[in-house]
Amino acid sequence: MNIVVLERHSAGTDINVDYSALGECTYYRNTSTKEEVIERVKDADVIVANKSPLNEETLKDALGVKLICELATGFDNVDLAYCTSRGIKVANVRDYCTDMVAQHTFALALALSEKLAHYDNYVKSGEYSAQDRFSNFDLPFYELSGKTWGIVGMGNIGKKVAQIATAFGCKVIFHSVTGKSTVTEYPQVDKDTLLAESDFLSLHCPLSDLSRNFIDKNALRKMKNTAVLVNVARGAVVNNIDLYEALISGEIAAAGLDVVEKEPLQLSNPLSTLKDGNKLIITPHLAWASVEARTRCVEEVGRNIAAFQRGESRNIVNG
Repeated sequence: MNIVVLERHSAGTDINVDYSALGECTYYRNTSTKEEVIERVKDADVIVANKSPLNEETLKDALGVKLICELATGFDNVDLAYCTSRGIKVANVRDYCTDMVAQHTFALALALSEKLAHYDNYVKSGEYSAQDRFSNFDLPFYELSGKTWGIVGMGNIGKKVAQIATAFGCKVIFHSVTGKSTVTEYPQVDKDTLLAESDFLSLHCPLSDLSRNFIDKNALRKMKNTAVLVNVARGAVVNNIDLYEALISGEIAAAGLDVVEKEPLQLSNPLSTLKDGNKLIITPHLAWASVEARTRCVEEVGRNIAAFQRGESRNIVNG
C-alpha cells in the first residue's frame, strides 16, 4: 500500500511516526492548501491526515484511495458523504487524549480562579520581597469545593472532567447539545439552567450545527459575572467577539481557551488584544498534546491501517 502522511509534524518532531512496516510511506511536514492535497494524494492508497481538506475537490483524482486515517479524534476536515459514495473508509483515533484534555481543563480553570498570573508577577516584580508581611492576597480567590461545575458534552472527556470536579467537591450538572445523552450519574439540565447555575463551565462537545456559537452574546448574558468559562472543544463553539465583549464588560469573570475560531489565533480576533492573564488565558491548541497522548495517537493510526489491511473494521466513522 502507498501510505501518504500529509501532516507528519502535527504529531510533533519528538514523536516517532513510522508506518513503513505497513507499506511504502511518503511523509510531508504539513499540508494545508487544497492544491497541495490534490498533488500529494493522487497516487495514495491510504491517507493519514489531521486538518488537511479531504473532499470531492481534493480527492476526485485520487482514484486509488481506500482509507483515510485521521491523526485525531475529529474528522470535520473530511467530507464523509463523498467518501462513502466512493467507498473510502474513514477511521479516527478515540480516547487517546481524554486524560490530558481533562487535566488541561483544570489547569486553565485553576490558574484563572486562583489568579496565578497576578501572584506570579507579584513575586517576580519584586513587590513581594519589598513588603513587610509574609503573605499577599490582594485579589480574592475561592475554593472549588461547593461550587457548581457545568459541562457541555458528556462524552469520555466530559465524564472524566465530571469525576475530577466531583473529587474537588463540586456539584456537577451537564447539558447535552443533541438531547440524546444517556448519562444518569449527573443531573442533565436545559441550557438556561446550565448557564445560570454554573460557577465553572467547560465545553467538551464536537463542533456541529447544534454547537456552533453555543456560547454567544445571549448565553454569556445569562451566566454569573463570577463564572469561569473553559473551552477545550472547538473554537467555533464560542463566538470570540461576543466573549471578548463579555470579558471587557465583566459579564463573566474569566475564560480559558485552548481553541479559537480560526487557528492559529488571528490578530484580527479581538481576543488577541486582551493581555490580562487574570481574565483570559489562551493556549495554542495543545490540550491533546502530551507526549503520552501523541504517542498513543500515532500508534492507534498504525493499528487502524493494519486492521484495514486484514479486512477488519476498526474505528471506522462512516459505516
